[in-house]
Amino acid sequence: MSDSHIPGTKPPAVADDEIDLGRLFGLLIDHKWWIIGITTLFAVIGVAYALLATPDYRADALVQVEEKAGMSNPLEDVRAMLGEEPSTDAQLGILRSRMVLGRAVDHERLDLVVEPTRLPVVGDLLVRLGVERPDFAESSVWAGETLNIGQFQVDSPLTGRAFTLTAGEGGYYSLSLEGQSIGEGEVGKDSTFLDGQVTLRVAEIMAAPGAEFTLIKRSRLAAINDLRSRFSVSQQGSDSGLLDLDLTDAKPERAARVLDAISEIYLTQNIQRQSAEAEQSLDFLVGQEPEIREQLREAENALNAYRTERDSVDLSLETQSILKRLVDLEAQLNELEFTEAEISRRFSPEHPTYSALLDKKQQLVQERERLNERIENLPETQQQVLRRTRDVELNQEIYLQLRNKIQEMKIAKASTVGNVRILDEAVVQPNPVEPKKPLIVVLATLMGGMLSVGIVLVRGLLRHGVESPEQVEEAGLPVYASVPLSDEQHKLVKRVKHRRERHGHDVVSGILAERAPADTSIEALRGLRTSLHFAMLEAGDNRLMITGPSPGIGKSFVSANLAAVCAQGGQRVLMVDADMRKGHLHHAFQGGSECGLSDLLSGKAKWAAVVRDSGIENLSYVARGTAPPNPAELLMNADFTAFLEQASREFDLVIVDTPPVLAVTDAALVGKHCGTSLMVVRFQLNPAKELQIAARRLETAGVTVKGAILNAVERKAATRYGYGYYNYAYR
Repeated sequence: MSDSHIPGTKPPAVADDEIDLGRLFGLLIDHKWWIIGITTLFAVIGVAYALLATPDYRADALVQVEEKAGMSNPLEDVRAMLGEEPSTDAQLGILRSRMVLGRAVDHERLDLVVEPTRLPVVGDLLVRLGVERPDFAESSVWAGETLNIGQFQVDSPLTGRAFTLTAGEGGYYSLSLEGQSIGEGEVGKDSTFLDGQVTLRVAEIMAAPGAEFTLIKRSRLAAINDLRSRFSVSQQGSDSGLLDLDLTDAKPERAARVLDAISEIYLTQNIQRQSAEAEQSLDFLVGQEPEIREQLREAENALNAYRTERDSVDLSLETQSILKRLVDLEAQLNELEFTEAEISRRFSPEHPTYSALLDKKQQLVQERERLNERIENLPETQQQVLRRTRDVELNQEIYLQLRNKIQEMKIAKASTVGNVRILDEAVVQPNPVEPKKPLIVVLATLMGGMLSVGIVLVRGLLRHGVESPEQVEEAGLPVYASVPLSDEQHKLVKRVKHRRERHGHDVVSGILAERAPADTSIEALRGLRTSLHFAMLEAGDNRLMITGPSPGIGKSFVSANLAAVCAQGGQRVLMVDADMRKGHLHHAFQGGSECGLSDLLSGKAKWAAVVRDSGIENLSYVARGTAPPNPAELLMNADFTAFLEQASREFDLVIVDTPPVLAVTDAALVGKHCGTSLMVVRFQLNPAKELQIAARRLETAGVTVKGAILNAVERKAATRYGYGYYNYAYR
């Protein structure tokens, strides 16, 4: 028997717009093995990916950028004073520039991609494990098999295209493009293909005949972008000048080799830049030397000529002091002229360095003007001698400075070392950085768990099928019985497929009440038999219609086994299959569908021929008969009314199984001739709204639904926690 709740009480209903947390928790418990299965599957996929994925290794190096580069450029005093050395951020940009990375691509030939053909999925793993070529291998490449390319050049239209090189016998190979052979070549010799568009020299092939390799000549820019995506550089601290260089690659030895190349190229370009600056300054100074020397000679000649003319005029002490100060100022101004000429090639006058130099130059010019005013107050002879002596000494000072700077610049150029130093050469870390196997497995497991839980909860929220008698009663139908889902019933179901059907359908091949009379579902039907006894006392006849809102809800199971239970109780019962379209009640009694109700109503058979013995005492049945083209019209015939009246006279109980209410109108036609009508509702399948529509459709046709039978009820945690509904077995 089944019990829904304590008599006289009714558990509170959960509002439609509220989430029943207890029911959701129960759903998770009901589907725990499904959740565990999906989670385990994702975990296995994560483990497989972690094992099969090609690992990436990381090489790292350390570079120092010093503030000064040994001997400084003699013409850069102002710039050094103002701290105009390139910033560390600029050095980071230089390291990631196409200039540096492009040279590394050229040096290591990173624009050439050589990919061996592996076994699908597990090929790379087997090679990493050192598995050598087996006997069944054909085109795949195994551990210990390599290809060394000496030269591979293609014209621009073929850049990025995949060529296939197949190892041959005796040091020969064949080359193909997109499955089409384009020629053969010999190891160690230059070979041309496609009328000279492809030039290839294979230095060495260490692979069995038939092994295939893919060759791709990428564009230089594509190779640079790929290298940049795997290369990173960062500074230790804020102003330390220490740069960490990192590079990831699937081949650890290549990662170290390429990172060393980047470090060396960066160091070389830094030295070249420093040397180029020194050379430019030296060229400028050497170009100025002849002009300064000529100016000195002219100044000396002018002084000597004036002294000869004036009979060796000497300077006073005051004049000599003014002369010395004026010469110093002119020397400083001249040095600033050199510096300005050098930095004017780099900066505009608005640059801070250039602006500071101009300010200093303006101060010296003003001081020179003040000295010139003092000179104007001297006697004419003293003025002329001072000016000519100033020109001589100034040119001598300038000439000596120029010669000294030329020598210093030559030394600076010869000793240029740059301001970059490689502290740590590239070293590959022993463990791969990708994939992170533990993390992948954990994330895959969590993803599987969340996905499975999400699917279960979403399905539970979207499934609106009734799960308790209370929900059916809220729809306006009293529940006469709750029939548990029977495991034994599944053993009686078999798959039947007719010739015209694309898919087969399940049919019942026996009566559960006869095979397993102690089953809990049969006990529930016995309770229904008792309830019907009192319900049909008020009816005008002994006919019972059993219908349902939709197909596949088990109404034929309920009809047949209820008929058997009533027959076992001593009543003479007639079971009528009124579903003349798809009825399969005859399978349950091991009979055929021919010579049934449709044949009787169409006048092709008589009463005695269509009423068959079921093999169960007191139980007879009428099959659906030959499928007619107009079943609804047959049910409206007066012969159907006469058939039911005769059945009522000869049997104590007539049970009529009909098609679904929402599919066809047959149930409404049959219900008019039956005093009692019950609707079968399947657990978690039929929504409450569907029950209301089906009942309203029957009421519109003049058929009153007495109540409902909740079929296939399962003991689930979702219903136990959500609605407090229980089934009990008593043995």
